[in-house]
Amino acid sequence: VQLQASGGGLVQDGGSLRLSCAASGSIFSINDMGWYRQAPGNQRELVASITSLGGTNYADSVKGRFAISRDNAENTVYLQMNSLKPEDTAVYYCNVEAIPENGKFWADYWGQGTQVTVSS
Repeated sequence: VQLQASGGGLVQDGGSLRLSCAASGSIFSINDMGWYRQAPGNQRELVASITSLGGTNYADSVKGRFAISRDNAENTVYLQMNSLKPEDTAVYYCNVEAIPENGKFWADYWGQGTQVTVSS
């Protein structure tokens, strides 16, 4: 299972970005999908997650500003980020819980990370 994230970049305070992450390879099933972020000197933290049925969970710091969604047919998860703040600056990583075609167990897979920088 490979994850390819895209959509990061530099944006001004109050701007918007949309991140995408597509899962590829021999995948039997995907359960939860999510986005994490890690700023310099900080631990990686959950930003948002979405279940296979569409249930969502958000970090308190992004509620009302970010929206996570997924396209199950395309094995893709999105993160729409609005009203961005300088404190949102971090490397954003996508994460999926999946079973590969030749696998037996659920496992976590991570994308390569995409940089989001919000200037003040």
